[in-house]
Amino acid sequence: MLDGTTTAFVFPGQGSQQVGMGADLVEAFPAARSTFEEADDILGFALSTLCFEGPDDDLNDTVNTQPALYVMGIAIARVLSDELGSIRPALMAGHSLGELTALCAAGAMEFAPGLRLVRERGRLMKEAGTRSPGAMAAILGLDVATVQAVCDEISATTGRTLVIANDNCDGQLVISGDRAAVEAALPLTLERGAKRALPLAVSVASHSPLMQSITDEFRAALDATEFAPPAVPVIGNVHAQPLTDVGAIRSELAAQLTSSVRWTESVQAMSRAGITTFVELGPKDVLSGLIKRIDRSAERIALNSAAAVRAFLGTFA
Repeated sequence: MLDGTTTAFVFPGQGSQQVGMGADLVEAFPAARSTFEEADDILGFALSTLCFEGPDDDLNDTVNTQPALYVMGIAIARVLSDELGSIRPALMAGHSLGELTALCAAGAMEFAPGLRLVRERGRLMKEAGTRSPGAMAAILGLDVATVQAVCDEISATTGRTLVIANDNCDGQLVISGDRAAVEAALPLTLERGAKRALPLAVSVASHSPLMQSITDEFRAALDATEFAPPAVPVIGNVHAQPLTDVGAIRSELAAQLTSSVRWTESVQAMSRAGITTFVELGPKDVLSGLIKRIDRSAERIALNSAAAVRAFLGTFA
Protein backbone atom coordinates (compact mmCIF):
# COMPACT_ATOMS: atom_id res chain seq x y z
CA MET A 1 0.00 0.00 0.00
CA LEU A 2 1.25 3.50 -0.82
CA ASP A 3 1.98 5.81 2.09
CA GLY A 4 -0.08 8.99 1.86
CA THR A 5 2.47 10.89 3.94
CA THR A 6 5.13 10.42 1.26
CA THR A 7 2.88 10.74 -1.82
CA ALA A 8 2.09 13.80 -3.95
CA PHE A 9 -0.57 14.19 -6.64
CA VAL A 10 0.51 16.22 -9.68
CA PHE A 11 -1.61 17.57 -12.52
CA PRO A 12 -0.35 18.39 -16.04
CA GLY A 13 -0.77 21.48 -18.16
CA GLN A 14 -1.26 22.03 -21.88
CA GLY A 15 0.48 19.51 -24.09
CA SER A 16 -0.94 16.53 -22.25
CA GLN A 17 -4.29 16.58 -24.05
CA GLN A 18 -5.14 13.92 -26.61
CA VAL A 19 -8.32 12.84 -28.37
CA GLY A 20 -9.85 9.91 -26.51
CA MET A 21 -8.91 11.25 -23.08
CA GLY A 22 -11.30 10.12 -20.40
CA ALA A 23 -13.43 7.82 -22.55
CA ASP A 24 -12.35 4.60 -20.85
CA LEU A 25 -12.60 6.22 -17.40
CA VAL A 26 -16.21 7.19 -18.04
CA GLU A 27 -17.02 3.62 -19.02
CA ALA A 28 -15.30 2.18 -15.95
CA PHE A 29 -16.08 4.58 -13.12
CA PRO A 30 -19.38 6.34 -12.29
CA ALA A 31 -17.51 9.19 -10.57
CA ALA A 32 -15.67 9.98 -13.81
CA ARG A 33 -18.86 9.79 -15.85
CA SER A 34 -20.71 12.17 -13.55
CA THR A 35 -17.77 14.62 -13.62
CA PHE A 36 -17.79 14.87 -17.42
CA GLU A 37 -21.58 15.14 -17.46
CA GLU A 38 -21.46 17.93 -14.89
CA ALA A 39 -18.84 19.75 -16.97
CA ASP A 40 -21.03 19.55 -20.07
CA ASP A 41 -23.94 21.06 -18.13
CA ILE A 42 -21.81 23.87 -16.66
CA LEU A 43 -20.23 24.86 -19.97
CA GLY A 44 -23.34 24.42 -22.07
CA PHE A 45 -21.67 22.26 -24.70
CA ALA A 46 -20.39 18.69 -24.97
CA LEU A 47 -16.81 19.05 -23.75
CA SER A 48 -16.93 15.30 -23.13
CA THR A 49 -17.50 14.59 -26.84
CA LEU A 50 -14.60 16.88 -27.72
CA CYS A 51 -12.35 14.96 -25.31
CA PHE A 52 -13.52 11.52 -26.41
CA GLU A 53 -13.85 12.08 -30.17
CA GLY A 54 -12.08 15.33 -31.09
CA PRO A 55 -11.37 16.77 -33.59
CA ASP A 56 -7.75 17.49 -32.66
CA ASP A 57 -7.83 21.11 -33.80
CA ASP A 58 -10.73 21.94 -31.51
CA LEU A 59 -9.30 20.07 -28.53
CA ASN A 60 -5.95 21.82 -29.05
CA ASP A 61 -7.57 25.26 -29.00
CA THR A 62 -6.47 26.65 -25.63
CA VAL A 63 -10.00 27.75 -24.76
CA ASN A 64 -10.97 24.05 -24.85
CA THR A 65 -7.66 22.44 -23.85
CA GLN A 66 -7.57 24.05 -20.44
CA PRO A 67 -11.05 22.98 -19.27
CA ALA A 68 -10.54 19.53 -20.84
CA LEU A 69 -7.40 18.87 -18.78
CA TYR A 70 -9.02 20.32 -15.66
CA VAL A 71 -12.05 18.03 -16.00
CA MET A 72 -9.88 15.00 -16.74
CA GLY A 73 -7.75 15.61 -13.65
CA ILE A 74 -10.72 16.13 -11.36
CA ALA A 75 -12.48 13.08 -12.79
CA ILE A 76 -9.51 10.91 -11.79
CA ALA A 77 -9.24 12.60 -8.40
CA ARG A 78 -12.93 11.95 -7.75
CA VAL A 79 -12.56 8.30 -8.70
CA LEU A 80 -9.73 7.96 -6.18
CA SER A 81 -11.75 9.75 -3.52
CA ASP A 82 -14.79 7.61 -4.26
CA GLU A 83 -12.79 4.39 -4.05
CA LEU A 84 -10.32 5.22 -1.28
CA GLY A 85 -12.35 7.46 1.01
CA SER A 86 -10.21 9.44 3.44
CA ILE A 87 -6.83 8.43 2.00
CA ARG A 88 -5.18 11.49 0.50
CA PRO A 89 -1.70 12.68 -0.48
CA ALA A 90 0.59 14.87 1.60
CA LEU A 91 1.05 17.48 -1.16
CA MET A 92 -0.32 18.47 -4.55
CA ALA A 93 1.06 20.52 -7.43
CA GLY A 94 0.23 21.27 -11.04
CA HIS A 95 2.14 22.52 -14.05
CA SER A 96 0.71 25.83 -15.29
CA LEU A 97 -3.00 25.13 -15.92
CA GLY A 98 -2.56 22.02 -13.75
CA GLU A 99 -2.09 24.25 -10.72
CA LEU A 100 -5.79 25.19 -10.91
CA THR A 101 -6.70 21.51 -11.14
CA ALA A 102 -4.58 20.83 -8.07
CA LEU A 103 -6.29 23.64 -6.16
CA CYS A 104 -9.70 22.19 -6.93
CA ALA A 105 -8.60 18.67 -6.00
CA ALA A 106 -7.17 20.05 -2.76
CA GLY A 107 -10.47 21.67 -1.82
CA ALA A 108 -9.43 25.28 -2.41
CA MET A 109 -12.24 25.87 -4.91
CA GLU A 110 -15.39 24.06 -5.93
CA PHE A 111 -15.51 22.21 -9.25
CA ALA A 112 -18.08 24.42 -11.04
CA PRO A 113 -16.60 27.86 -10.32
CA GLY A 114 -13.16 26.39 -10.92
CA LEU A 115 -14.24 25.15 -14.35
CA ARG A 116 -15.63 28.56 -15.25
CA LEU A 117 -12.39 30.19 -14.11
CA VAL A 118 -10.32 27.77 -16.19
CA ARG A 119 -12.46 28.37 -19.25
CA GLU A 120 -12.04 32.12 -18.81
CA ARG A 121 -8.29 31.70 -18.35
CA GLY A 122 -8.12 29.85 -21.66
CA ARG A 123 -10.24 32.47 -23.39
CA LEU A 124 -8.15 35.33 -22.08
CA MET A 125 -4.85 33.65 -22.93
CA LYS A 126 -6.09 33.13 -26.47
CA GLU A 127 -7.11 36.80 -26.57
CA ALA A 128 -3.64 37.79 -25.36
CA GLY A 129 -2.21 36.02 -28.38
CA THR A 130 -4.27 38.36 -30.55
CA ARG A 131 -3.46 41.52 -28.61
CA SER A 132 0.25 40.74 -28.13
CA PRO A 133 1.28 37.94 -30.51
CA GLY A 134 4.27 35.96 -29.38
CA ALA A 135 6.07 32.66 -29.66
CA MET A 136 7.61 29.93 -27.52
CA ALA A 137 10.40 27.40 -28.05
CA ALA A 138 11.81 24.42 -26.20
CA ILE A 139 15.55 24.51 -25.51
CA LEU A 140 17.09 21.11 -24.79
CA GLY A 141 20.48 20.45 -23.25
CA LEU A 142 21.31 23.82 -21.67
CA ASP A 143 21.21 24.90 -18.04
CA VAL A 144 19.11 27.76 -16.68
CA ALA A 145 22.02 30.19 -16.36
CA THR A 146 23.04 29.78 -20.00
CA VAL A 147 19.51 30.17 -21.33
CA GLN A 148 18.90 33.16 -19.06
CA ALA A 149 22.04 34.77 -20.45
CA VAL A 150 20.75 34.24 -23.99
CA CYS A 151 17.38 35.78 -23.06
CA ASP A 152 19.09 38.79 -21.49
CA GLU A 153 21.37 39.24 -24.50
CA ILE A 154 18.56 39.02 -27.06
CA SER A 155 16.33 41.34 -25.04
CA ALA A 156 19.15 43.89 -24.77
CA THR A 157 20.06 43.81 -28.47
CA THR A 158 16.52 43.71 -29.89
CA GLY A 159 14.61 45.63 -27.24
CA ARG A 160 12.04 42.85 -27.30
CA THR A 161 10.69 40.59 -24.57
CA LEU A 162 12.26 37.16 -24.05
CA VAL A 163 12.11 35.12 -20.83
CA ILE A 164 12.34 31.58 -19.53
CA ALA A 165 8.70 30.47 -19.33
CA ASN A 166 9.15 26.93 -18.02
CA ASP A 167 11.97 25.36 -16.06
CA ASN A 168 10.68 21.84 -16.64
CA CYS A 169 13.68 19.75 -15.62
CA ASP A 170 17.43 19.59 -16.04
CA GLY A 171 18.12 20.26 -19.70
CA GLN A 172 14.54 21.09 -20.71
CA LEU A 173 13.59 24.75 -20.69
CA VAL A 174 10.99 26.75 -22.61
CA ILE A 175 11.52 30.35 -23.67
CA SER A 176 8.68 32.74 -24.40
CA GLY A 177 8.24 36.25 -25.73
CA ASP A 178 8.14 38.36 -28.86
CA ARG A 179 8.35 36.19 -31.98
CA ALA A 180 11.35 38.03 -33.39
CA ALA A 181 13.19 37.60 -30.08
CA VAL A 182 12.44 33.88 -29.95
CA GLU A 183 13.58 33.43 -33.54
CA ALA A 184 16.81 35.31 -32.83
CA ALA A 185 17.47 33.19 -29.74
CA LEU A 186 17.24 29.80 -31.44
CA PRO A 187 20.56 29.85 -33.33
CA LEU A 188 22.28 31.48 -30.37
CA THR A 189 21.22 28.69 -28.01
CA LEU A 190 22.60 26.16 -30.49
CA GLU A 191 25.88 28.06 -30.61
CA ARG A 192 25.97 27.93 -26.80
CA GLY A 193 25.61 24.14 -26.82
CA ALA A 194 21.90 23.33 -26.92
CA LYS A 195 21.17 19.87 -28.30
CA ARG A 196 17.96 21.10 -29.91
CA ALA A 197 16.00 24.36 -30.15
CA LEU A 198 12.42 23.67 -31.18
CA PRO A 199 9.80 26.34 -31.96
CA LEU A 200 6.42 25.41 -30.46
CA ALA A 201 3.24 25.56 -32.54
CA VAL A 202 1.69 28.42 -30.56
CA SER A 203 1.00 32.13 -31.09
CA VAL A 204 0.66 32.86 -27.38
CA ALA A 205 3.70 33.79 -25.30
CA SER A 206 2.57 32.05 -22.11
CA HIS A 207 4.25 32.86 -18.80
CA SER A 208 5.84 36.02 -20.16
CA PRO A 209 5.22 39.76 -19.83
CA LEU A 210 3.19 39.56 -23.06
CA MET A 211 0.38 38.14 -20.91
CA GLN A 212 0.17 41.46 -19.06
CA SER A 213 -2.61 42.65 -21.38
CA ILE A 214 -5.08 40.21 -19.79
CA THR A 215 -4.03 40.31 -16.14
CA ASP A 216 -6.63 42.86 -15.05
CA GLU A 217 -9.44 40.85 -16.64
CA PHE A 218 -8.17 37.63 -15.10
CA ARG A 219 -7.89 39.29 -11.69
CA ALA A 220 -11.56 40.21 -12.03
CA ALA A 221 -12.36 36.56 -12.72
CA LEU A 222 -10.30 35.55 -9.69
CA ASP A 223 -12.13 38.10 -7.53
CA ALA A 224 -15.44 36.59 -8.63
CA THR A 225 -14.31 33.07 -7.67
CA GLU A 226 -14.66 31.85 -4.10
CA PHE A 227 -11.58 30.16 -2.63
CA ALA A 228 -10.87 28.40 0.64
CA PRO A 229 -7.66 27.26 2.33
CA PRO A 230 -6.67 23.95 0.70
CA ALA A 231 -7.14 20.78 2.73
CA VAL A 232 -3.88 19.53 1.17
CA PRO A 233 -1.00 21.99 0.66
CA VAL A 234 -0.45 22.92 -3.00
CA ILE A 235 3.04 23.90 -4.21
CA GLY A 236 2.73 26.97 -6.41
CA ASN A 237 4.51 27.50 -9.73
CA VAL A 238 5.64 31.07 -9.07
CA HIS A 239 7.59 30.64 -5.82
CA ALA A 240 7.79 26.82 -5.52
CA GLN A 241 6.30 27.18 -2.04
CA PRO A 242 3.05 25.89 -0.45
CA LEU A 243 -0.10 27.94 -0.98
CA THR A 244 -1.78 27.84 2.41
CA ASP A 245 -4.34 30.67 2.41
CA VAL A 246 -6.79 32.39 0.08
CA GLY A 247 -4.69 35.53 -0.32
CA ALA A 248 -1.69 33.52 -1.43
CA ILE A 249 -3.82 31.58 -3.93
CA ARG A 250 -5.28 34.69 -5.57
CA SER A 251 -1.87 36.35 -5.75
CA GLU A 252 -0.27 33.20 -7.17
CA LEU A 253 -2.83 32.63 -9.91
CA ALA A 254 -2.67 36.25 -11.05
CA ALA A 255 1.13 36.32 -11.08
CA GLN A 256 1.40 32.92 -12.74
CA LEU A 257 0.28 34.29 -16.12
CA THR A 258 3.42 36.41 -16.49
CA SER A 259 5.82 34.35 -14.36
CA SER A 260 7.99 31.34 -15.07
CA VAL A 261 6.74 27.88 -14.13
CA ARG A 262 9.39 26.73 -11.65
CA TRP A 263 8.64 23.05 -12.00
CA THR A 264 12.13 21.79 -11.21
CA GLU A 265 12.17 23.72 -7.94
CA SER A 266 8.61 22.63 -7.13
CA VAL A 267 9.50 18.95 -7.44
CA GLN A 268 12.68 19.51 -5.45
CA ALA A 269 10.65 21.21 -2.71
CA MET A 270 8.30 18.24 -2.55
CA SER A 271 11.20 15.81 -2.41
CA ARG A 272 12.75 17.78 0.46
CA ALA A 273 9.39 17.60 2.24
CA GLY A 274 9.60 13.80 2.19
CA ILE A 275 7.71 12.96 -1.01
CA THR A 276 9.01 9.75 -2.56
CA THR A 277 6.03 8.88 -4.82
CA PHE A 278 4.53 11.20 -7.43
CA VAL A 279 1.13 10.24 -8.87
CA GLU A 280 0.23 12.04 -12.11
CA LEU A 281 -3.49 12.54 -12.78
CA GLY A 282 -3.92 13.29 -16.49
CA PRO A 283 -4.13 11.86 -20.02
CA LYS A 284 -0.43 11.11 -20.56
CA ASP A 285 2.75 10.82 -18.48
CA VAL A 286 4.45 14.12 -19.28
CA LEU A 287 5.09 15.14 -15.68
CA SER A 288 6.27 11.66 -14.77
CA GLY A 289 8.97 11.98 -17.41
CA LEU A 290 10.06 15.37 -16.09
CA ILE A 291 10.11 14.15 -12.50
CA LYS A 292 12.34 11.26 -13.54
CA ARG A 293 14.91 13.83 -14.70
CA ILE A 294 14.59 15.86 -11.48
CA ASP A 295 14.54 13.10 -8.84
CA ARG A 296 15.61 9.72 -10.21
CA SER A 297 14.99 8.03 -6.86
CA ALA A 298 11.29 8.95 -6.83
CA GLU A 299 8.56 6.48 -7.75
CA ARG A 300 6.34 7.78 -10.54
CA ILE A 301 2.82 6.56 -11.29
CA ALA A 302 0.80 7.92 -14.23
CA LEU A 303 -2.96 7.46 -13.87
CA ASN A 304 -3.70 8.07 -17.54
CA SER A 305 -6.18 5.27 -18.25
CA ALA A 306 -8.85 3.18 -16.59
CA ALA A 307 -6.41 0.26 -16.45
CA ALA A 308 -3.79 2.40 -14.71
CA VAL A 309 -6.35 3.64 -12.18
CA ARG A 310 -7.53 0.08 -11.47
CA ALA A 311 -3.94 -1.07 -10.93
CA PHE A 312 -3.30 1.84 -8.57
CA LEU A 313 -6.48 1.12 -6.59
CA GLY A 314 -5.38 -2.51 -6.39
CA THR A 315 -2.36 -1.48 -4.29
CA PHE A 316 -4.80 -0.49 -1.54
CA ALA A 317 -6.67 -3.81 -1.53
